[in-house]
Amino acid sequence: MAELFIELFSEEIPAKLQIDARKKIKEMIEERLKKKEINFKSSKSFSTPKRLVFLIDGIPEKIEQKKKTIKGPKTTAPEAALEGFIKSNNLLKSEIYKKNIEQGKFYFAESKPKIIYILKELQLIIPEIFQSYSWQKSMKWSSYDLTWGRPLKSIVALLNNEIINFNFFHLKSSNLTFVDGINEDRITKVRNFKSYLQVLKSKNIILDQEKRKNMIIKKMKNFCKPRKLKDNFNDKLIEEVVNLVEKPNIIVGKFDEAYLQVPEEILIVTMQSHQKYFPLFNINNKLTNSFLLVSNLPDKKGYIKIGNQRVIEARLSDAKFFWDKNKVQNLVKQVSKLKSLSFFNQLGTFYDRTQRLRKLAGPISDQLNLNKEKIEISSSICKADLVSDLVGEYPELQGVMGKYFAIEQGFEEDVSAAISDHYLPTGISSEVAKKPISTAVSIIDKIDLLVGFFGINEKPTSSKDPFALRRTAIGLLRTIIENKMAIQLKDLINYSAVVYKEQNINFKNNSLTMELLTFLRKRFKNILKDKKIRNDIIEAVETSSINNDFLSLYKKCTVVNKNISKDICKNIIGTYKRASNIIDHELKSKKEEILGQPESFLFKKEEEKHLYDKINEIRQYFSSTKKRESYEETLKMLAGAKPTTDNFFNNVIVNDENSDIKKNRLELLQMFCKTYNNFLDFSKVEGA
Repeated sequence: MAELFIELFSEEIPAKLQIDARKKIKEMIEERLKKKEINFKSSKSFSTPKRLVFLIDGIPEKIEQKKKTIKGPKTTAPEAALEGFIKSNNLLKSEIYKKNIEQGKFYFAESKPKIIYILKELQLIIPEIFQSYSWQKSMKWSSYDLTWGRPLKSIVALLNNEIINFNFFHLKSSNLTFVDGINEDRITKVRNFKSYLQVLKSKNIILDQEKRKNMIIKKMKNFCKPRKLKDNFNDKLIEEVVNLVEKPNIIVGKFDEAYLQVPEEILIVTMQSHQKYFPLFNINNKLTNSFLLVSNLPDKKGYIKIGNQRVIEARLSDAKFFWDKNKVQNLVKQVSKLKSLSFFNQLGTFYDRTQRLRKLAGPISDQLNLNKEKIEISSSICKADLVSDLVGEYPELQGVMGKYFAIEQGFEEDVSAAISDHYLPTGISSEVAKKPISTAVSIIDKIDLLVGFFGINEKPTSSKDPFALRRTAIGLLRTIIENKMAIQLKDLINYSAVVYKEQNINFKNNSLTMELLTFLRKRFKNILKDKKIRNDIIEAVETSSINNDFLSLYKKCTVVNKNISKDICKNIIGTYKRASNIIDHELKSKKEEILGQPESFLFKKEEEKHLYDKINEIRQYFSSTKKRESYEETLKMLAGAKPTTDNFFNNVIVNDENSDIKKNRLELLQMFCKTYNNFLDFSKVEGA
């Protein structure tokens, strides 16, 4: 068995591009080998900023291909299809024959037994794979035609110490790689993967990204532990830094403690996002003035440390200047500057948006029984920080800076918190707004966004969602559900549309409310599926409910899903199915309608009367508990009807000789089913 070893040496490739190429090119190699029926034991991929390496182990040097029947195109296919079949399989036209099979008449051929030498196959396969890989971002250089993530300098391709010869644009495969020289990269010959690793080891290069990751984390933890600093580092930053270096060295830096007076979010973003440093926190989770950076070179003379400290000092000096300037600028006065900040072409400016949110404060405060004035103030100033220098420099801190400005200027705590919290959740599984004023502003902000884009028909399609409306909808629903809020969304959507109209923004979409509620229901189903709610339960609850109280629907789904395998639900479903099966059978055989309206004077047995009374008792329960229904109690109520229905089925013959009595008993059973369907459509439930 042989070893396939490939190295692509280039200028430094950015971390994201590197990770994608490492993963996808490996998958493409595996796929092509399997397609060619070339087996292998294992496959690995490694990368450093300059190297993409692929190792396929346990690959045969040759394979014997036995004679087999090859199926071609239909005999009715165009001539070009037949020619393609002949060419792709290296056949002669005289070797083709026709044969009838179950699917029709096709061309067939018998392939000849042959020995395939893997080296020759790889000479074709490897350049084809490189050619077909699509970089997320690519570039051209010099006068070459090749486009690659970064300028590609060499290709090593070896099968058991032997060069796999091929050309890839201006490059020819070889056994020559590059390692660091004094002034420039030096060319070195390698025989196989083992000798390649030895060459890298001599230069302290760690090829395996997982080893680099573990080394970096270990060194950083070793620094933090004796100094009582927290060692929970940002995972995304670690993943990025691992792919920025091939010879990791940990360096400790510091900045002036005076900058700790600036909100720590600014310092963290500056260090993590802009400089790729790891900020350090004490055991009380307070930011310190120390940080860690990962360098590709050892810092024997301390120059790297000094240089990086100068850079961070300069950045933090700018941040402090902007902070001192912006925190004293009156937020209310800043709102008028939003008139020059366009929100979306057909939906006005950010100033228009804040005025719409201010008007929505009334109905949301009524629904949630909250302080209307606080919601109005929060809504008015929640976008004011967008015109600040700090948010211009650090866009990811929108809302966060607004909160700090509001606190500095004496706004109440819940009003200040709403400025940052109304953007929540920032991701599919991130935290939602929790404080009452924050949740109110978060809800109306998302409703305004959804109504606006649906109103101008900028709706998501199956493949595109440029304005992240799906994420907004899920954020809205999660905020409602996780805060246990009974919201009448339809009323808020209709009111929002009116507010748009008052600003002379005319919508093209005449079915706005219906389409948006349908869109929200679809997103709601996704939330339920993520919570592992059974599909049939989701359908049963969804089809039985005409209101859009998503909290109520969520509670109902979770309660039923929790109890579906228990006796309580088994009794309900068993009883319901017994009744509905009889009705379904009758409806199939006759065209007569069964409306669920029995006549009590036609009851001939006590069991009929008892069932009728039980149904009315359940109906009375539904009427009296609409606002405060406990779904656990509802299940008990429905399950409690089982003795009554059992007595009915044991003692009453539905299929009576008297057609009027038979029809009336069917009406009684239909009444029973319709009453149960008030809770959920049990016909959709597949069984307990």
